Amino acid sequence: MVQDMKDALRKIFKPLLDIFESGDDPYKVQPSHRKILIVVSILFSGLALLVLFLAQGEDPGYLFPVLIFGGVGFTGLVVGTLGNDRAVAKIWGSSK
Repeated sequence: MVQDMKDALRKIFKPLLDIFESGDDPYKVQPSHRKILIVVSILFSGLALLVLFLAQGEDPGYLFPVLIFGGVGFTGLVVGTLGNDRAVAKIWGSSK
């Protein structure tokens, strides 16, 4: 059941995952890289939410950091949870 859900989510996010999973160059990734990517992505998403809630009603320029931090956090979470090892290595820049 969990694998079915993961397969369905991979289909939904296929355009994003294809960017990071493409290529045939060698790569090197450690299990801790995926865990750190997920933690940092959660921090970026939390920062985006914090800015969104604290700056509401002020200058609409607050939306720029919300979009940037939210996009980075979202991308990291998708790649960290659904992506293969090549995608995680590309995020870290550890492709040889």
